[in-house]
Amino acid sequence: MVQGVEVMSSWAGLEVYLPNGKKLGVVLDAVLDAESMQCTHLFVRDTPEELVEGSIPLAVPWRWIRAIDEIVLLRWFPATPIPINS
Repeated sequence: MVQGVEVMSSWAGLEVYLPNGKKLGVVLDAVLDAESMQCTHLFVRDTPEELVEGSIPLAVPWRWIRAIDEIVLLRWFPATPIPINS
């Protein structure tokens, strides 16, 4: 398990991109389920106003992620901009 935690901690700072190539932001942290010890979301900061109203940080569900390597590539993202009160 230590290896998994070390890998997830290395995701902080990776840039996150939408399927169309637009940059969504930067990974701040990984959200873990305490029981299963599996990553459920990535918390993304520095989101652009044209994608997320108010440029607020957001939690991206794990199922939206296609790949993680030198960047994070999403497989899906909802219609934008995402309103603050959604």
